[in-house]
Amino acid sequence: MRRQFRWFAIILLLLTATFILQSPAWADGSSSNCDPDGVQDSGAIYRICMPTGPWNGDLVVFAHGYVSPFEPVGIPEDQLTLPDGTSIVDMITGMGYAFATTSYAYNGLAIPQGVADVTDLVNIFSQTKGEPIHVYLTGPSEGGLVTVLGAEQHPDVFDGALSTCGPIGNFQKQTDYFADFRVVFDYFFPDSLPPSPVNIPSQVTQQWDDVYAPAISQAISDDPHAAGQLLRVTRAAVDPDDPATVEKTILWNLWYNAFATNDARDKLGGQPYSNRHKIYVGSDNDLALNAGVERFSADPNAKLEIQQHYQASGDLQIPVVTMHNLLDPIVPYWHEPFYRQKVMVSGAAFQHVNIPIARYGHCNFTPEEVLAAFGILVFRVEGNVLDADAVLTDARARARFNTLVRQYGVPVKQ
Repeated sequence: MRRQFRWFAIILLLLTATFILQSPAWADGSSSNCDPDGVQDSGAIYRICMPTGPWNGDLVVFAHGYVSPFEPVGIPEDQLTLPDGTSIVDMITGMGYAFATTSYAYNGLAIPQGVADVTDLVNIFSQTKGEPIHVYLTGPSEGGLVTVLGAEQHPDVFDGALSTCGPIGNFQKQTDYFADFRVVFDYFFPDSLPPSPVNIPSQVTQQWDDVYAPAISQAISDDPHAAGQLLRVTRAAVDPDDPATVEKTILWNLWYNAFATNDARDKLGGQPYSNRHKIYVGSDNDLALNAGVERFSADPNAKLEIQQHYQASGDLQIPVVTMHNLLDPIVPYWHEPFYRQKVMVSGAAFQHVNIPIARYGHCNFTPEEVLAAFGILVFRVEGNVLDADAVLTDARARARFNTLVRQYGVPVKQ
C-alpha cells in the first residue's frame, strides 16, 4: 500500500511547486530555515519554514492531499519532495516566500479538520513570525477541497487560493463515484474482492499489495472486454492512446474504495452511498446489469453531514484559481462545471478561474502549467505580473506559460 500511495504523492508534489522550478536560489544548498515541528491545539503537527535570505512578506500554506487512515499522523514528507529529491520547501523559500504546512489532526477523510488546521496555522505563523502581507492557500486532491472551503469560509485569513484536482463540485457525487465503481466492478468481476463495497473487511487493506491488487490486475488481463464495460458504465477516464491506463484507473478507484470507505463511514456517522434507484447504462446488457448489481441505501445522517460540512458553496470573496485534468480518473473533471455553476449562482463568477488541462492523470500537470496557475492568482490578488523568464529556462516552457496566462487575461513580460 505504501508503494502505491507514494506514487500518488509524487504526482501531487507538482502542485506545490507552484512558484518555481530550476532556480539557482537553492541549487547550491538549502534555502530554508525550518523551525522544529510544533503541535497545534487540535493535535496536528505543523511546520514553518522561512527563507535564509530576505522574506518577501508573503506566506504559502500547503493543504496536503489524502493520506491513508492507516498511516501515522505526521507531516507527509513524501509530499514535500520531488521525484529527483529536490525539496519543495527549499524551492518555495528560495523565492522569498515563507512556507507552512500541517499534518491535520488525523488522516483519511479530514476535510473540515483540514480547514480548521490550515486556518489556525496562519494565526500561529502571525504570532511567531509576524503578520504576512499576503497569504496564499494551495492544495491538491483532498487538499484542493480544503483549499476551496478555506477560501470560502475564511476570506479574512486568506488572500487567494489555488486548488488543484479537488472534489470541489459535489462531494456527495464523489463518494458515490467511488462506490458505484466498486459496485459495477463486483458485477463484472465477482470473485476478485470480498464483499461488501460499503463495509470493507480488514484483510482487504492488510493484503492489498500482496493479494488483492495482483488478483485485480490478473482479472483485468483475463477479461479485457469486461474491463471495457466497467469503464463505459462508470465513465471513469482513461488515456485512449495508452492501454496501460485501463489497469491504472481500475486499481486507483478500487484502492480508494478499499482504504477510504470504513474511515469515511465512521467520520460521517453512517454510510452515505445509495444506488437504490440508480440506472446504470453503457454495458452490453444494461437490463442484466441493473438486475444484477448489489443495491444499497444511505444513512440520511451521513448524507446530511456531507451537505453541511463537505460541500463547497461557490460563495467567493477572494480570487480562487482551480486547475484540473480533463481525463482525471480519480476526481473527475465534472467537478469543475459543477463548481462553476455554484460560483455563478452566488454572483462571484469574476473571482473564479478554472484551467482545464487536456491530459490523463490525477493532478498531472507540468511545471509551467502550475506556475501559470499561480501567476494568474497573483495577478488577481496583487495586480503583479509573474516574471516567468526568471524561473523557466526552457523556451518551450516559457511559451506555454505565456500562452496560458494570456488566455486568462494576464499580461506577460516583454
